[in-house]
Amino acid sequence: MVHAWMAGRLLEDPAGPAIAVADHGFTVGDGVFEALKVVDGAPFALQRHLDRLARSARGLGLPDVDLEAVRAGVEAVLGAEHLPLGRIRITVTGGPAPLGSGRGDHPPTVVVVAAPLQPGPATTSVVTVPWPRNERGALAGLKTTSYAENVVALAHAQERGATEAIFANLAGHLCEGTGSNVFYVLDGELRTPTLASGCLAGVTRDLVVEWCGAREVDEPIEVVHEASEVFLTSTTRDVQGVHRLDDRVLDAPGPVTRDALATWRAREPELLGE
Repeated sequence: MVHAWMAGRLLEDPAGPAIAVADHGFTVGDGVFEALKVVDGAPFALQRHLDRLARSARGLGLPDVDLEAVRAGVEAVLGAEHLPLGRIRITVTGGPAPLGSGRGDHPPTVVVVAAPLQPGPATTSVVTVPWPRNERGALAGLKTTSYAENVVALAHAQERGATEAIFANLAGHLCEGTGSNVFYVLDGELRTPTLASGCLAGVTRDLVVEWCGAREVDEPIEVVHEASEVFLTSTTRDVQGVHRLDDRVLDAPGPVTRDALATWRAREPELLGE
């Protein structure tokens, strides 16, 4: 069951109307969000997600987020039902505003939602897409609700039997997926794009870099077609091997991917309930 918190209270009907029709997040996508995993009723890496939420809000020019209120919302939705495995989504928008790009003078809208999460498969298939990420754009590296570009790219991937789409940036370098970071193995070395590529500073990405010693480097997107292994990281995927990339079949999960996943599983408990 889905549970939702807004304006200091749990919503009796999470599927019912709650957001104003003139909310800037609804009308123009003026908002930021975080998605984090729940394991055995405990949030994973909550403080890291809250820190990134605050950075994204500042980058978008939104008022400072009341992180203690957000924590209260997380506790409220987790207290409503024990989730062996779940996902929490925290959304902060510009609040009610005129029907245009300009913001109003209302406080931000803050919503916290919790729902069950099904475990993902060990491996998946991905495709590269013809549209680049703009690493020089105003939203580069921010986790905003302006996801239409991702919706189009993911639909493109799903039409080709894949679950994720991978972008290059304007420089032609490997960047990221629609909702994941990309790691690859070349010459026996684990690598991933730098944050300067325009990719999101994924919480799972950052931990894999720290725990597994991946090298951050910007290289042409074609490197993934030369890599011996490719895997994705995200809140919902953890460490997920790629068995097909475009028309290329890979042996997945490979040894480096298996080691990264084993390290992840061993160290994940360190950040539960943070």
